[in-house]
Amino acid sequence: MARYSVNNYTVETLLSNIKSGSIAIPEMQRPFVWDSSKVRDLVDSLYKGFPVGYIIVWQNPDVKLKDGTKSSGKKVLIDGQQRITAMAAAIVGQEVLDDHYKWKRISIAFNPLEEKFEVANNAILKSSKWIPDIAPVLEPAFDTFSFVMDYCQKNEITDQMSQVNNIVNRLRGIQNNSLGVITLAEDLDIDSVTEIFIRINSKGVVLSQADFAMSKISSNETYGGNITRKTIDYFCHLLESPEDLKDIKNNDIAFAALPEFDAIKWAATKSNPIYKTTYNDILRVAFTYKFKRGRLADLVSLLSGRDFETREFKIEIEEDSFKQLHEAVLQAVNQTNYERYLMIVRSVGIVRKSLIRSQNVLNFGYVLYLALRERKIDSNEIEQIVRRWLALTILTGRYSSSPESSFDYDIKRFFSYDEPKEYLKLTEAGELSDAFWNVNLVQRLNTSVASSPYFNMFLVAQVKSHDRGFLSTQVDVEAMLENRGDIHHLFPKNYLTKNGVPQSMYNQIANYVFLQQEINIKISDEAPCVYMKKVFDQCQTKKPVYGGIVDDVELRKNLEQNCIPVGFEEMDIADYNNFLEMRRKLMAEKIRNYYFSL
Repeated sequence: MARYSVNNYTVETLLSNIKSGSIAIPEMQRPFVWDSSKVRDLVDSLYKGFPVGYIIVWQNPDVKLKDGTKSSGKKVLIDGQQRITAMAAAIVGQEVLDDHYKWKRISIAFNPLEEKFEVANNAILKSSKWIPDIAPVLEPAFDTFSFVMDYCQKNEITDQMSQVNNIVNRLRGIQNNSLGVITLAEDLDIDSVTEIFIRINSKGVVLSQADFAMSKISSNETYGGNITRKTIDYFCHLLESPEDLKDIKNNDIAFAALPEFDAIKWAATKSNPIYKTTYNDILRVAFTYKFKRGRLADLVSLLSGRDFETREFKIEIEEDSFKQLHEAVLQAVNQTNYERYLMIVRSVGIVRKSLIRSQNVLNFGYVLYLALRERKIDSNEIEQIVRRWLALTILTGRYSSSPESSFDYDIKRFFSYDEPKEYLKLTEAGELSDAFWNVNLVQRLNTSVASSPYFNMFLVAQVKSHDRGFLSTQVDVEAMLENRGDIHHLFPKNYLTKNGVPQSMYNQIANYVFLQQEINIKISDEAPCVYMKKVFDQCQTKKPVYGGIVDDVELRKNLEQNCIPVGFEEMDIADYNNFLEMRRKLMAEKIRNYYFSL
């Protein structure tokens, strides 16, 4: 079977097929991202007969009905929605939603004398030379003769009636211009579809598997896929732009009357800088926890009714898959679930998104939380498992590459045991051995990358322990992270530079510590043996110079919290390399103690 076929459709036929449903697209309730000038340029290209690219659709497989017959699958649009929406806006006069879910008209004006298109504005509206909106001109019942007479009289060009008539007819003829429609074969998997899509698309745009899945979901009205899609889209939008709640409610009255809207509107009342989900995140979380699979290609197959054993496509599988996905999405956007999971995240010490290099760490954590709740595991045990798994995945970089494969592997293994905690224990034994803590982690702390997951984990451990910033009496590391406190070099950068230490060495994370800006400024470029002597002296004089610590016991506690080696107060350039080795071991030990306290 051919991998794809190419057919030409007129603009009128294409819009008609979409309206009839033979080509299924995500409904027009989604925000239109093109600016108006791009719509103008598309219309101009159609008028001049220039190519406007291909529309790409994917033939859905035929599904076996309950009575044994087969239902022919629709074609699902996977590339071209913005062009379709633009044509519907300009040619049919359909309103579009902007990125704040407000309806607007995009009126494309036309000057027959200059054969020029423009986005309608006040000056154009006042000019008799311009047709302010081409949509009425393109209606089947439009009276071209009367219009041309009236236009020529207003502009005193009655001698050009024939010319204007030809131009207006040419304008009306843009509906008869052709677009290429590429139909991808029904038996192609997502990876093959993606490859073909990229090769066909002149911009080399990468279409994610989530994009395919969302197109599949939104084009299904029989089993409520369009409602599921809206639930995901609106929820994620409200997390980012809560001020748009009223506009969504007013512009989608039908959805606002549904229980799904009641389930998501809370997102407009809460601010959450740690875990803001996109549609990709919610879709992946819902699918993985409910179906115990990690590859979104499997979701597309299930929503098509695929029986993985017989390789047939069955209507009952399609129906059940849409139902389960909808239930899973409602659980993922549920306020109680979402907020309880966030409490677990914060209890780990993750108080800023910057402490997580991969969103998928939080995604799988949420998957695990929802799946364990569905399994009716004790809440205290759920919290411990999720906390440990979050910390483990940060430490090991588990989801930084090939997340789908890792999601698929982990969710299946977690629930292959009678007790899900067993898989956690096995993973800990394999990946967090004594060798990891005493050797591997110490070696990985030998880096100058400030965003390193190992330095982040050290900071998370400090947050969890409520550690104070270096030489601080009141301000803790958590407050500094939230208010962008200074990262200070314990051996000051200028001091090391003057002594010939290269950047890769003075920016070692073992030389980093959080402290208040005013203390950082006072220390300047002094050696530890200089500024720390003054710190110890102030514990005797009770007159603070560097920070507010004036008690020796409190000072020693602060140094211990920040993993400062014993004897640091006597160190100079000759001790720098030894200092780094000592502090790496102390940081690794702190991370280990933190992990097993979770």
